Amino acid sequence: MISPKDKAVLIKYLPNDDILTQCMHCGMCLATCPTYELTKMERSSPRGRIKLIKSIAEGKLELSNLFAEEMNFCLDCQACETACPAGVQYGKMVESARVVIEHSNVGSSKLNKTIKRFLLNSVVANHSRLKLLARFLYFYQNSGMRKVVLKVLSLFPSAKKLIEIESLSPTISKIFSSDGLKEKISPETTAKYIIAFSTGCIMDVAFAEINFDTIEVLKKNQCEIITPKKQVCCGSLHAHNGEIEKAKELAKKNLDVFSTFDYDFLISNSAGCGAFMKEYIHLFADDPQYSQKAKLFSGRVKDISEFLANVEPTAAMHSLKEKVTYHDACHLCHSQKIVDEPRKVLKQIPGLDFVPLEESTWCCGSAGIYNVTRHEDADKILERKMKNLKETGADVVVAGNPGCIGQLQYGIKKYGLTMEVMHTVSLVKKSMDQPPQKKNP
Repeated sequence: MISPKDKAVLIKYLPNDDILTQCMHCGMCLATCPTYELTKMERSSPRGRIKLIKSIAEGKLELSNLFAEEMNFCLDCQACETACPAGVQYGKMVESARVVIEHSNVGSSKLNKTIKRFLLNSVVANHSRLKLLARFLYFYQNSGMRKVVLKVLSLFPSAKKLIEIESLSPTISKIFSSDGLKEKISPETTAKYIIAFSTGCIMDVAFAEINFDTIEVLKKNQCEIITPKKQVCCGSLHAHNGEIEKAKELAKKNLDVFSTFDYDFLISNSAGCGAFMKEYIHLFADDPQYSQKAKLFSGRVKDISEFLANVEPTAAMHSLKEKVTYHDACHLCHSQKIVDEPRKVLKQIPGLDFVPLEESTWCCGSAGIYNVTRHEDADKILERKMKNLKETGADVVVAGNPGCIGQLQYGIKKYGLTMEVMHTVSLVKKSMDQPPQKKNP
């Protein structure tokens, strides 16, 4: 029997019948689902999970640990949405189910839920605290402390998994992009576009060099860039992990901040962030105060590859004699439907030997914090990606999402591959920085 408290949560957060009844159970999604591929169990497939959610919503099934397990086993890669002929909004369903789980007594222990909420709501959502933690991690990674800790942990066989998870932690940047960027940066020539730029949260402290590369590429392509100092985390990590109210709170802050500036496009270089910011329009569709702000905001969000592919480049790119392949980040290809644009940008680089990656749209196992919370499952999914990468023989694998970049770097080291991992925009900047080759007389 569902408790009155759980029933109230179900009514508030689970999707309505219009969304829940979309699925025809045709099975087209099965071949695209990484977790179904691992288990071959119906309940671990998209249509199986939809059946579970629908049964919970109709009161035919009680909330249980098994239900929570299946919702959290899902990567939320949304490959099933790309494959679905009926346009089922699976992502909305599984993310709503996670909200219900977070507000119930099923799933993780109260302690684990408390720790996750603290990290998401009190650290990631608070940029000052995130930067403070990042500075400590920078000291830990560069002072010799890390070597000592790992050496001590290696003495305990039971700590093997902890050592592996620790190796997934991103390398903290020496200078955070929010500290190193002026609020307004002008190009050397007349500006063709006014661009607002989202620095992100993890991007800001652990992938700052990608943010700096993005600014340079935009600047060289006659863009004036506005980077609001008061912007906050976009809320994507919170929404994907059941903290939808905090996600809305953060989204409102961003809508208020960015609405004070006049710009043509808002550029994101993180697939997950860009996908969620484009969802603000749906998040606030029924909010009389924020619906119009969200509509204007989401309509101007562009991934950096989406923007570069659709404007005439004004900065010269020089030859790079490298063999390059491309991994599609899930929230770029499945959520934002951006597939051709990054490839178009890469193929504009002279001298580049572009090699297609088999199953390029198959998830790498990063999925936000999935590779930490479900490390063993993520590793199984990563293994498949590494086999395909090895077959390319590429020097560089390019991706458009920080989580993917970190996961691929971890996998390349684990499986003894030698290729470099780069963001799309960083390879573009590398080409721009190359000295032009002299023509033979």
